[in-house]
Amino acid sequence: MRTVDLFAGCGGMSLGFQKAGFEIISAFDNWKEAVACYSSNFDHNIEQIDLADAQVIINKLNNTRIDIIIGGPPCQDFSHAGKRTEGSRADLTDSFAEIVIGLKPQMYVMENVDRAQKSKAYKSARKKLAESGYGITEVILDASYCGVPQKRKRFFSIGKLEQEDNFLLPVIKDMLSERPTTLRDYFGDRLGLEYYYRHPRNYSRRGIFSIDEPAPTIRGVNRPVPAGYVGHPGDPIPLNDALRPLTFRERAQIQTFPEDFVFNGSKTSVEQMIGNAVPVDLAMFVGNAIRRYNTESAKEKKTKGKEVAAI
Repeated sequence: MRTVDLFAGCGGMSLGFQKAGFEIISAFDNWKEAVACYSSNFDHNIEQIDLADAQVIINKLNNTRIDIIIGGPPCQDFSHAGKRTEGSRADLTDSFAEIVIGLKPQMYVMENVDRAQKSKAYKSARKKLAESGYGITEVILDASYCGVPQKRKRFFSIGKLEQEDNFLLPVIKDMLSERPTTLRDYFGDRLGLEYYYRHPRNYSRRGIFSIDEPAPTIRGVNRPVPAGYVGHPGDPIPLNDALRPLTFRERAQIQTFPEDFVFNGSKTSVEQMIGNAVPVDLAMFVGNAIRRYNTESAKEKKTKGKEVAAI
């Protein structure tokens, strides 16, 4: 399927869909450093552009055959880490919907933090997409049940023209693993550690984790062990001098970026890119679910056609 990635960031969603066999023909984002990082890792074009003006993108792509539009509008205003539930960036969710409606691809995939599903911005976008003929599957996926060694819950809105709502849900449920993926499952002993430090948002939460569990959500900041951290009852081991935070490269691999993925930009920007990204293998999971659904639907249609012809 010919695919356009909106709000592409450094390329987590693009790479995941590419791994699932989709052809990414173009990508767009407005963050200069993320665009430069994306360009270092993909052969197809990415353009730095403000996606708030949907008509600009519609005009730019109007004569291009597009089968599916994917993307994750900025989620800061829906994030658990922020104080606001809605804000100016939430308008970009509407922009995503307007671009989809204007270009009318067969399918779309919109990704965001789990709480975005209940936002006014998404409800507005959903109404427009449904009125334009899209059957919509809405699902919150825990990445650790999708082959990613990280407990990261993300909301996906997946639409297809002339389909019933929740058309993709049976396939997704069938593909989920029975247990979460741990760091040891994913890395084996390659990390060279058994425990690591991940700075909590406040000291009422633990900061030490084992590789025999999924990593907590990778965020856009990564801090060393501070003097103020004295331990937590939930920590699997006591604080000790050998304990360290994960490196940016280890964090990127927990986001399932390959070891040779090129990250460029300032240290702060790279950490933010990694934290903001859709885990590559989570995007691949969704892409594989779409491919499986389309293949099964095509087989079913062909079988019904033969039955009708026989009659």
